[in-house]
Amino acid sequence: MIKTQTLQDTEVNHPPTDGISEIQFSPQADLLAASSWDNNVRIYEIQTNGSSVAKAMYSHTGPALSVAWSKDGTKLASGGADKVGMIFDITTGQSSQVAQHEAPIKVVRWVEQPGTSPILATGSWDKTVKYWDLRQQTPISTVALPERLYAMDSVFPLLVVGTADRHVHVYNLNNPTVPIKAASSPLKWQTRTVSCFPTGNGYAIGSIEGRVAIQYADDRDAAKNFSFKCHREGGTTNTREPTTVYSVNSINWHPVHHTFTTAGADGSFAFWDKDSRQKLKTFPKVGSPISSTCFNRTGTIFAYAVSYDWNKGHEGALPQSQNKIMLHSVNDNDVKPKKR
Repeated sequence: MIKTQTLQDTEVNHPPTDGISEIQFSPQADLLAASSWDNNVRIYEIQTNGSSVAKAMYSHTGPALSVAWSKDGTKLASGGADKVGMIFDITTGQSSQVAQHEAPIKVVRWVEQPGTSPILATGSWDKTVKYWDLRQQTPISTVALPERLYAMDSVFPLLVVGTADRHVHVYNLNNPTVPIKAASSPLKWQTRTVSCFPTGNGYAIGSIEGRVAIQYADDRDAAKNFSFKCHREGGTTNTREPTTVYSVNSINWHPVHHTFTTAGADGSFAFWDKDSRQKLKTFPKVGSPISSTCFNRTGTIFAYAVSYDWNKGHEGALPQSQNKIMLHSVNDNDVKPKKR
């Protein structure tokens, strides 16, 4: 039976049994992948009526921390606390190890240059990014970082890395081992998430302190850079009430309109338009933190993972903590850019 909540959103059947680290839709079909702290990576097929069917599952030997689909939708990559990167082949149903680090792999992303074989980038707490050609066992190259990698994303020609101590490195994939920019985050607190513009000319970065910065890669566009507050409670101008700030856990771009969403530890998500610098819509809180989000390829489904994100430390990890993936049917009017 499909369960619903206040948003009338649909719950995915057979969700992960522990914290959900990342969810990603295939760019070719309504297949949804989820990595989890129960060591498993699951793949669900989302039906046209909104129901879901568990299609496949494979395991790491430690918590699975990240997933990423290849552009052709035939392969799913994952990385985990077991320091291993794996590939699941959709056509054969087989999984295999393709990458190795000295510490947990925090993020995996495909970096696909037009006309070349897809390369897998793996970012780790061992302070490196490694690029892997799946046809060989050793990395093509290894990039040293100033600190542990916390966030990474790529849309050709950009790859953007956020590390501990607020370092942000931006790479042009035509020369993927030397950063075109190496600077401190424009936000004052720890980086939580990075998401490249669909146009590949900039990125959004979110911090643990309820802020997002919009950054263009080219310095000539610096006048378009800005930051804003979100995922906060209280602290209105007329009162002395303290402000409670929450981590921004996930930022995603709509594949058609190129507006974006933020979701956070406060259990809410909102749609935004970066070009007009305005909020499009805020949705009701879901009662627990939202750890990861994604759109399907047509932008008609917005998936969000409701899962404890450790924002309150060990004390907040209650036995009754929920782990579920919800599917929100997107109203086009909620994500269309508004006139300035």
